[in-house]
Amino acid sequence: MGDFQPSVGYTACMLTRHATTRLRAALADRPVVLLHGARQTGKTTLVRTVAEEVGARYVTLDDLTMLAAARGDPAGFLAGFGQPLVLDEVQRAPDLLLAIKAAVDRKRTPGRFLLTGSANVLLVPRVAESLAGRMEIVPLWPFSQGEIEGATEGFIDAAFGDAPPPLGRSSSSARLTDRVLRGGYPEAVPLASAERRRAWFDAYVTTILQRDVRDLARIEGLTELPRLLALLASRPMAQLNYADLSRGTGLPQSTLKRYFALLETVFLVRLLPPWYANIGKRLVKTPKVLLADTGLAAHLMGINAARLSQDRSLLGGLFENFVAMELVKQAGWSVDPPALYHFRTHEGDEVDLVMERRDGALVGIEVKSAATVTAADFKGLRTLAEAAGRCFRRGIVLYTGAEVVPFGSKLYALPMEALWRGSAQQPEAKKAKR
Repeated sequence: MGDFQPSVGYTACMLTRHATTRLRAALADRPVVLLHGARQTGKTTLVRTVAEEVGARYVTLDDLTMLAAARGDPAGFLAGFGQPLVLDEVQRAPDLLLAIKAAVDRKRTPGRFLLTGSANVLLVPRVAESLAGRMEIVPLWPFSQGEIEGATEGFIDAAFGDAPPPLGRSSSSARLTDRVLRGGYPEAVPLASAERRRAWFDAYVTTILQRDVRDLARIEGLTELPRLLALLASRPMAQLNYADLSRGTGLPQSTLKRYFALLETVFLVRLLPPWYANIGKRLVKTPKVLLADTGLAAHLMGINAARLSQDRSLLGGLFENFVAMELVKQAGWSVDPPALYHFRTHEGDEVDLVMERRDGALVGIEVKSAATVTAADFKGLRTLAEAAGRCFRRGIVLYTGAEVVPFGSKLYALPMEALWRGSAQQPEAKKAKR
Protein backbone atom coordinates (compact mmCIF):
# COMPACT_ATOMS: atom_id res chain seq x y z
CA MET A 1 0.00 0.00 0.00
CA GLY A 2 2.98 2.30 0.10
CA ASP A 3 2.48 3.52 -3.48
CA PHE A 4 -0.43 5.85 -2.57
CA GLN A 5 1.03 9.32 -2.18
CA PRO A 6 -1.52 12.15 -1.87
CA SER A 7 -0.85 15.55 -3.40
CA VAL A 8 2.77 16.70 -3.17
CA GLY A 9 3.45 18.52 0.09
CA TYR A 10 0.17 17.24 1.48
CA THR A 11 -0.93 18.07 5.01
CA ALA A 12 -4.49 17.68 6.23
CA CYS A 13 -4.94 21.39 6.94
CA MET A 14 -3.82 22.38 3.42
CA LEU A 15 -6.62 20.62 1.57
CA THR A 16 -9.63 22.66 0.53
CA ARG A 17 -12.91 21.31 1.91
CA HIS A 18 -15.72 21.49 -0.61
CA ALA A 19 -18.20 22.23 2.19
CA THR A 20 -16.55 25.63 2.72
CA THR A 21 -18.53 27.40 0.00
CA ARG A 22 -21.85 26.13 1.32
CA LEU A 23 -20.85 27.03 4.89
CA ARG A 24 -20.06 30.63 3.93
CA ALA A 25 -23.30 30.94 1.96
CA ALA A 26 -25.33 29.65 4.90
CA LEU A 27 -23.71 32.13 7.31
CA ALA A 28 -24.63 34.97 4.96
CA ASP A 29 -28.39 34.48 5.41
CA ARG A 30 -29.07 32.17 8.38
CA PRO A 31 -28.75 33.12 12.08
CA VAL A 32 -27.50 29.66 13.09
CA VAL A 33 -25.40 27.25 11.08
CA LEU A 34 -24.37 23.81 12.30
CA LEU A 35 -21.39 21.99 10.81
CA HIS A 36 -21.77 18.42 11.92
CA GLY A 37 -19.93 15.17 11.32
CA ALA A 38 -17.86 12.56 13.10
CA ARG A 39 -14.87 13.44 15.24
CA GLN A 40 -11.62 13.99 13.36
CA THR A 41 -13.25 15.01 10.07
CA GLY A 42 -11.80 18.54 10.17
CA LYS A 43 -14.68 20.52 11.65
CA THR A 44 -12.52 22.53 14.06
CA THR A 45 -9.97 23.40 11.37
CA LEU A 46 -12.72 24.60 9.05
CA VAL A 47 -14.65 26.69 11.58
CA ARG A 48 -11.46 28.28 12.91
CA THR A 49 -10.66 29.41 9.38
CA VAL A 50 -14.15 30.83 8.89
CA ALA A 51 -14.08 32.44 12.35
CA GLU A 52 -10.96 34.38 11.40
CA GLU A 53 -12.62 35.54 8.18
CA VAL A 54 -15.70 36.95 9.92
CA GLY A 55 -14.06 38.08 13.16
CA ALA A 56 -15.96 35.55 15.31
CA ARG A 57 -14.97 34.41 18.81
CA TYR A 58 -14.08 30.71 18.93
CA VAL A 59 -15.09 28.64 22.00
CA THR A 60 -14.75 24.87 22.36
CA LEU A 61 -16.84 22.82 24.77
CA ASP A 62 -14.06 20.25 24.87
CA ASP A 63 -12.58 22.72 27.37
CA LEU A 64 -13.91 21.50 30.73
CA THR A 65 -14.17 25.00 32.21
CA MET A 66 -16.17 26.25 29.23
CA LEU A 67 -18.33 23.14 29.35
CA ALA A 68 -19.12 23.59 33.04
CA ALA A 69 -20.11 27.22 32.46
CA ALA A 70 -22.29 26.36 29.46
CA ARG A 71 -24.10 23.59 31.34
CA GLY A 72 -24.49 25.63 34.54
CA ASP A 73 -26.02 28.79 33.05
CA PRO A 74 -26.52 28.54 29.27
CA ALA A 75 -28.13 31.99 28.85
CA GLY A 76 -25.52 33.70 31.03
CA PHE A 77 -22.76 31.86 29.18
CA LEU A 78 -23.94 33.23 25.80
CA ALA A 79 -24.44 36.72 27.23
CA GLY A 80 -20.80 36.80 28.25
CA PHE A 81 -19.63 36.62 24.63
CA GLY A 82 -20.21 38.94 21.71
CA GLN A 83 -21.39 37.82 18.29
CA PRO A 84 -20.62 36.29 15.92
CA LEU A 85 -19.72 33.25 18.04
CA VAL A 86 -18.34 29.84 17.11
CA LEU A 87 -19.25 27.03 19.53
CA ASP A 88 -17.31 23.81 18.93
CA GLU A 89 -18.80 20.43 20.03
CA VAL A 90 -22.14 21.95 21.04
CA GLN A 91 -23.76 18.55 21.59
CA ARG A 92 -21.91 18.36 24.91
CA ALA A 93 -24.24 21.03 26.34
CA PRO A 94 -27.68 20.42 24.77
CA ASP A 95 -29.42 23.07 26.92
CA LEU A 96 -27.20 25.66 25.25
CA LEU A 97 -29.29 25.27 22.10
CA LEU A 98 -32.41 26.43 23.94
CA ALA A 99 -30.53 29.58 24.95
CA ILE A 100 -29.40 30.05 21.35
CA LYS A 101 -33.03 29.69 20.21
CA ALA A 102 -34.11 32.44 22.63
CA ALA A 103 -31.28 34.73 21.50
CA VAL A 104 -32.12 34.20 17.84
CA ASP A 105 -35.83 34.77 18.40
CA ARG A 106 -34.94 38.16 19.86
CA LYS A 107 -32.66 39.07 16.97
CA ARG A 108 -32.39 37.11 13.72
CA THR A 109 -29.13 38.56 12.43
CA PRO A 110 -27.46 36.26 9.85
CA GLY A 111 -24.29 34.52 10.96
CA ARG A 112 -24.75 34.99 14.72
CA PHE A 113 -23.85 31.43 15.69
CA LEU A 114 -21.67 28.87 13.95
CA LEU A 115 -21.88 25.53 15.74
CA THR A 116 -20.12 22.22 15.32
CA GLY A 117 -21.25 18.85 16.59
CA SER A 118 -19.80 15.35 16.59
CA ALA A 119 -23.27 13.93 17.19
CA ASN A 120 -26.16 14.15 14.74
CA VAL A 121 -28.56 16.57 16.42
CA LEU A 122 -31.29 15.53 14.01
CA LEU A 123 -31.37 12.21 15.88
CA VAL A 124 -31.59 13.91 19.29
CA PRO A 125 -35.27 15.07 19.39
CA ARG A 126 -35.00 17.74 22.09
CA VAL A 127 -32.01 19.33 20.37
CA ALA A 128 -33.44 19.14 16.84
CA GLU A 129 -36.76 20.68 17.83
CA SER A 130 -35.18 23.64 19.60
CA LEU A 131 -33.73 25.14 16.41
CA ALA A 132 -36.16 23.89 13.77
CA GLY A 133 -36.53 26.55 11.08
CA ARG A 134 -33.71 28.66 12.51
CA MET A 135 -30.69 26.58 11.65
CA GLU A 136 -29.05 25.32 8.46
CA ILE A 137 -27.08 22.09 8.75
CA VAL A 138 -23.93 21.49 6.70
CA PRO A 139 -22.49 17.95 6.86
CA LEU A 140 -18.75 17.30 6.94
CA TRP A 141 -17.64 13.76 6.21
CA PRO A 142 -14.08 12.43 5.95
CA PHE A 143 -12.17 13.61 2.86
CA SER A 144 -13.68 12.76 -0.51
CA GLN A 145 -11.32 11.43 -3.17
CA GLY A 146 -11.61 14.73 -5.04
CA GLU A 147 -10.57 16.67 -1.95
CA ILE A 148 -7.53 14.41 -1.59
CA GLU A 149 -6.70 14.96 -5.26
CA GLY A 150 -7.33 18.72 -5.11
CA ALA A 151 -10.32 18.66 -7.50
CA THR A 152 -14.03 19.36 -7.15
CA GLU A 153 -16.02 16.33 -8.27
CA GLY A 154 -18.89 16.81 -10.67
CA PHE A 155 -19.95 13.19 -11.04
CA ILE A 156 -23.48 13.55 -9.65
CA ASP A 157 -24.45 16.52 -11.80
CA ALA A 158 -22.88 14.90 -14.86
CA ALA A 159 -24.69 11.60 -14.20
CA PHE A 160 -28.02 13.41 -14.57
CA GLY A 161 -26.79 15.36 -17.61
CA ASP A 162 -27.26 14.76 -21.32
CA ALA A 163 -24.00 12.80 -21.67
CA PRO A 164 -22.43 10.24 -19.33
CA PRO A 165 -19.96 11.56 -16.75
CA PRO A 166 -16.60 12.25 -18.42
CA LEU A 167 -13.31 10.77 -17.31
CA GLY A 168 -10.20 12.95 -17.25
CA ARG A 169 -6.62 11.75 -17.49
CA SER A 170 -5.45 9.97 -14.34
CA SER A 171 -3.12 12.06 -12.18
CA SER A 172 -2.39 9.56 -9.41
CA SER A 173 -0.89 6.09 -9.26
CA ALA A 174 -3.08 5.12 -6.32
CA ARG A 175 -4.78 1.76 -6.65
CA LEU A 176 -8.45 1.58 -5.85
CA THR A 177 -7.80 -0.88 -3.04
CA ASP A 178 -5.34 1.58 -1.50
CA ARG A 179 -8.01 4.28 -1.50
CA VAL A 180 -10.55 1.95 0.06
CA LEU A 181 -8.17 0.80 2.81
CA ARG A 182 -6.88 4.26 3.58
CA GLY A 183 -10.29 5.91 3.94
CA GLY A 184 -10.72 9.65 4.29
CA TYR A 185 -10.11 10.76 7.88
CA PRO A 186 -7.78 13.77 7.60
CA GLU A 187 -5.27 12.48 10.18
CA ALA A 188 -5.21 8.94 8.77
CA VAL A 189 -4.85 9.77 5.06
CA PRO A 190 -1.23 11.06 5.16
CA LEU A 191 0.12 8.33 7.46
CA ALA A 192 2.87 6.52 5.61
CA SER A 193 2.40 2.99 6.90
CA ALA A 194 -0.48 0.59 7.46
CA GLU A 195 0.82 0.03 11.00
CA ARG A 196 0.49 3.71 11.91
CA ARG A 197 -3.01 3.85 10.43
CA ARG A 198 -3.97 0.76 12.44
CA ALA A 199 -2.82 2.48 15.63
CA TRP A 200 -4.74 5.62 14.67
CA PHE A 201 -7.98 3.69 13.99
CA ASP A 202 -7.62 1.79 17.29
CA ALA A 203 -7.35 5.05 19.22
CA TYR A 204 -10.17 6.63 17.22
CA VAL A 205 -12.69 3.85 17.89
CA THR A 206 -11.79 3.82 21.57
CA THR A 207 -12.29 7.58 21.85
CA ILE A 208 -15.64 7.55 20.07
CA LEU A 209 -17.10 4.59 21.95
CA GLN A 210 -15.66 5.40 25.36
CA ARG A 211 -16.34 9.13 25.31
CA ASP A 212 -18.88 10.41 22.80
CA VAL A 213 -21.26 7.46 22.94
CA ARG A 214 -21.14 7.35 26.74
CA ASP A 215 -21.83 11.10 26.85
CA LEU A 216 -24.94 10.55 24.75
CA ALA A 217 -26.12 7.44 26.58
CA ARG A 218 -25.34 8.84 30.05
CA ILE A 219 -24.74 5.29 31.32
CA GLU A 220 -21.90 2.83 31.71
CA GLY A 221 -21.93 -0.75 30.54
CA LEU A 222 -21.73 -0.29 26.76
CA THR A 223 -19.08 -2.99 26.48
CA GLU A 224 -20.84 -4.75 23.59
CA LEU A 225 -20.69 -1.74 21.26
CA PRO A 226 -17.22 -2.52 19.82
CA ARG A 227 -18.36 -6.04 18.94
CA LEU A 228 -21.53 -4.75 17.30
CA LEU A 229 -19.57 -2.19 15.29
CA ALA A 230 -17.10 -4.86 14.14
CA LEU A 231 -19.99 -7.15 13.13
CA LEU A 232 -21.62 -4.37 11.11
CA ALA A 233 -18.26 -3.59 9.46
CA SER A 234 -17.85 -7.23 8.44
CA ARG A 235 -21.06 -6.96 6.41
CA PRO A 236 -20.68 -3.75 4.38
CA MET A 237 -23.81 -2.83 2.40
CA ALA A 238 -25.81 -5.66 4.00
CA GLN A 239 -29.47 -5.26 4.86
CA LEU A 240 -30.18 -4.26 8.45
CA ASN A 241 -31.47 -7.44 10.08
CA TYR A 242 -31.81 -7.15 13.85
CA ALA A 243 -32.69 -10.84 14.27
CA ASP A 244 -29.47 -11.83 12.53
CA LEU A 245 -27.44 -9.31 14.54
CA SER A 246 -29.02 -10.60 17.72
CA ARG A 247 -27.84 -14.12 16.93
CA GLY A 248 -24.35 -12.81 16.13
CA THR A 249 -23.95 -10.72 19.29
CA GLY A 250 -26.19 -12.48 21.81
CA LEU A 251 -27.93 -9.16 22.53
CA PRO A 252 -31.72 -8.71 22.57
CA GLN A 253 -33.14 -6.80 19.61
CA SER A 254 -34.35 -3.95 21.81
CA THR A 255 -30.77 -3.35 23.00
CA LEU A 256 -29.40 -3.68 19.48
CA LYS A 257 -31.78 -1.02 18.17
CA ARG A 258 -30.70 1.36 20.90
CA TYR A 259 -27.00 0.66 20.32
CA PHE A 260 -27.38 1.04 16.56
CA ALA A 261 -29.05 4.42 17.06
CA LEU A 262 -26.05 5.53 19.12
CA LEU A 263 -23.61 4.45 16.40
CA GLU A 264 -25.70 6.31 13.84
CA THR A 265 -25.81 9.43 16.02
CA VAL A 266 -21.99 9.67 16.17
CA PHE A 267 -21.70 9.19 12.38
CA LEU A 268 -20.06 5.76 12.44
CA VAL A 269 -22.86 4.11 10.45
CA ARG A 270 -25.49 5.36 8.04
CA LEU A 271 -28.66 3.81 6.63
CA LEU A 272 -29.40 3.46 2.93
CA PRO A 273 -33.18 3.12 2.40
CA PRO A 274 -34.74 1.14 -0.47
CA TRP A 275 -36.17 2.80 -3.57
CA TYR A 276 -39.71 2.03 -4.63
CA ALA A 277 -41.82 3.75 -7.27
CA ASN A 278 -44.46 3.97 -4.52
CA ILE A 279 -42.87 6.51 -2.14
CA GLY A 280 -44.88 5.27 0.86
CA LYS A 281 -43.31 1.82 0.67
CA ARG A 282 -39.80 3.19 1.15
CA LEU A 283 -40.48 3.87 4.79
CA VAL A 284 -41.41 0.31 5.70
CA LYS A 285 -38.89 -1.75 3.74
CA THR A 286 -35.44 -2.89 4.88
CA PRO A 287 -32.52 -0.43 4.59
CA LYS A 288 -28.87 -1.32 4.08
CA VAL A 289 -26.06 -0.32 6.44
CA LEU A 290 -23.10 1.82 5.37
CA LEU A 291 -19.95 2.37 7.40
CA ALA A 292 -19.04 6.06 7.23
CA ASP A 293 -15.46 5.29 6.18
CA THR A 294 -14.07 2.24 4.40
CA GLY A 295 -10.66 2.67 6.03
CA LEU A 296 -12.34 2.26 9.40
CA ALA A 297 -14.47 -0.63 8.08
CA ALA A 298 -11.40 -2.49 6.78
CA HIS A 299 -9.62 -1.91 10.08
CA LEU A 300 -12.55 -3.34 12.04
CA MET A 301 -12.66 -6.31 9.66
CA GLY A 302 -8.95 -6.93 10.30
CA ILE A 303 -8.00 -6.94 6.63
CA ASN A 304 -5.10 -5.36 4.76
CA ALA A 305 -3.79 -5.12 1.20
CA ALA A 306 -2.14 -8.54 1.33
CA ARG A 307 -5.31 -10.26 2.45
CA LEU A 308 -7.39 -8.47 -0.19
CA SER A 309 -4.97 -9.58 -2.89
CA GLN A 310 -5.48 -13.20 -1.78
CA ASP A 311 -9.24 -13.02 -1.27
CA ARG A 312 -10.94 -10.76 -3.81
CA SER A 313 -14.37 -11.74 -2.49
CA LEU A 314 -13.83 -9.29 0.37
CA LEU A 315 -13.70 -6.37 -2.06
CA GLY A 316 -17.29 -6.38 -3.31
CA GLY A 317 -19.03 -4.94 -0.26
CA LEU A 318 -16.16 -2.57 0.53
CA PHE A 319 -16.20 -1.15 -3.01
CA GLU A 320 -19.97 -0.64 -2.83
CA ASN A 321 -19.61 1.09 0.54
CA PHE A 322 -16.76 3.22 -0.85
CA VAL A 323 -18.81 4.39 -3.83
CA ALA A 324 -21.91 5.02 -1.70
CA MET A 325 -20.02 7.26 0.73
CA GLU A 326 -18.31 9.16 -2.10
CA LEU A 327 -21.78 9.96 -3.46
CA VAL A 328 -23.02 10.95 0.01
CA LYS A 329 -20.11 13.39 0.28
CA GLN A 330 -20.56 14.81 -3.23
CA ALA A 331 -24.27 15.38 -2.60
CA GLY A 332 -23.18 18.00 -0.08
CA TRP A 333 -22.01 20.32 -2.85
CA SER A 334 -24.07 19.12 -5.80
CA VAL A 335 -26.13 21.76 -7.63
CA ASP A 336 -29.26 19.65 -7.09
CA PRO A 337 -28.40 17.07 -4.41
CA PRO A 338 -30.17 13.73 -4.87
CA ALA A 339 -31.40 11.30 -2.24
CA LEU A 340 -29.57 7.96 -2.18
CA TYR A 341 -31.26 4.53 -2.12
CA HIS A 342 -30.76 0.89 -3.04
CA PHE A 343 -33.12 -1.20 -5.21
CA ARG A 344 -34.18 -4.83 -5.00
CA THR A 345 -37.19 -6.72 -6.37
CA HIS A 346 -38.88 -9.81 -4.95
CA GLU A 347 -37.46 -11.71 -7.94
CA GLY A 348 -33.89 -10.83 -6.87
CA ASP A 349 -33.00 -8.13 -9.39
CA GLU A 350 -31.09 -5.40 -7.62
CA VAL A 351 -29.12 -2.19 -8.11
CA ASP A 352 -26.49 -1.19 -5.57
CA LEU A 353 -27.27 2.53 -5.56
CA VAL A 354 -30.09 4.72 -6.83
CA MET A 355 -29.85 8.52 -6.94
CA GLU A 356 -33.16 10.37 -7.16
CA ARG A 357 -33.65 14.12 -7.47
CA ARG A 358 -36.67 16.05 -6.23
CA ASP A 359 -38.13 16.23 -9.74
CA GLY A 360 -38.14 12.42 -9.87
CA ALA A 361 -35.15 12.06 -12.23
CA LEU A 362 -33.29 8.88 -11.37
CA VAL A 363 -29.83 7.37 -11.98
CA GLY A 364 -28.97 3.77 -11.09
CA ILE A 365 -25.42 2.71 -10.24
CA GLU A 366 -24.07 -0.81 -10.05
CA VAL A 367 -20.59 -1.35 -8.54
CA LYS A 368 -18.39 -4.15 -9.85
CA SER A 369 -14.96 -5.00 -8.43
CA ALA A 370 -13.71 -6.41 -11.74
CA ALA A 371 -11.99 -5.06 -14.85
CA THR A 372 -14.54 -6.46 -17.32
CA VAL A 373 -18.26 -5.79 -17.81
CA THR A 374 -20.85 -7.84 -19.70
CA ALA A 375 -24.46 -7.21 -20.71
CA ALA A 376 -25.56 -9.40 -17.77
CA ASP A 377 -24.20 -6.80 -15.33
CA PHE A 378 -26.96 -4.42 -16.47
CA LYS A 379 -29.85 -6.77 -15.65
CA GLY A 380 -30.82 -4.95 -12.46
CA LEU A 381 -30.45 -1.55 -14.10
CA ARG A 382 -32.81 -2.58 -16.90
CA THR A 383 -35.36 -3.70 -14.31
CA LEU A 384 -34.96 -0.37 -12.52
CA ALA A 385 -35.46 1.47 -15.82
CA GLU A 386 -38.76 -0.36 -16.35
CA ALA A 387 -39.91 0.46 -12.82
CA ALA A 388 -38.93 4.13 -13.08
CA GLY A 389 -40.30 4.70 -16.57
CA ARG A 390 -39.72 8.18 -17.99
CA CYS A 391 -37.94 9.24 -14.78
CA PHE A 392 -35.01 6.91 -15.55
CA ARG A 393 -32.12 9.11 -16.64
CA ARG A 394 -29.19 6.74 -16.86
CA GLY A 395 -27.82 3.39 -15.67
CA ILE A 396 -24.12 3.12 -14.84
CA VAL A 397 -21.88 0.18 -13.98
CA LEU A 398 -18.75 1.40 -12.22
CA TYR A 399 -15.90 -1.07 -12.72
CA THR A 400 -12.13 -1.25 -12.33
CA GLY A 401 -11.34 -1.03 -16.04
CA ALA A 402 -10.16 2.04 -17.95
CA GLU A 403 -12.73 2.74 -20.69
CA VAL A 404 -16.13 4.44 -20.99
CA VAL A 405 -18.30 1.88 -22.79
CA PRO A 406 -21.97 2.27 -23.93
CA PHE A 407 -24.15 -0.80 -23.41
CA GLY A 408 -27.37 0.36 -25.01
CA SER A 409 -29.77 3.24 -24.59
CA LYS A 410 -28.93 5.18 -21.41
CA LEU A 411 -26.61 2.42 -20.15
CA TYR A 412 -22.85 2.84 -19.67
CA ALA A 413 -19.88 1.16 -18.05
CA LEU A 414 -17.56 3.71 -16.45
CA PRO A 415 -14.20 3.35 -14.70
CA MET A 416 -14.45 3.82 -10.93
CA GLU A 417 -12.20 6.88 -11.23
CA ALA A 418 -15.02 8.74 -12.98
CA LEU A 419 -16.35 9.34 -9.47
CA TRP A 420 -13.66 11.94 -8.77
CA ARG A 421 -12.37 12.74 -12.26
CA GLY A 422 -15.61 13.98 -13.74
CA SER A 423 -14.70 17.51 -14.82
CA ALA A 424 -12.27 16.96 -17.67
CA GLN A 425 -13.01 16.35 -21.35
CA GLN A 426 -14.80 13.07 -21.94
CA PRO A 427 -12.79 10.50 -23.92
CA GLU A 428 -14.29 8.82 -26.95
CA ALA A 429 -16.51 5.95 -25.82
CA LYS A 430 -15.70 2.55 -27.26
CA LYS A 431 -18.37 0.26 -28.64
CA ALA A 432 -19.20 -2.67 -26.41
CA LYS A 433 -18.35 -6.10 -27.71
CA ARG A 434 -21.16 -8.54 -27.10
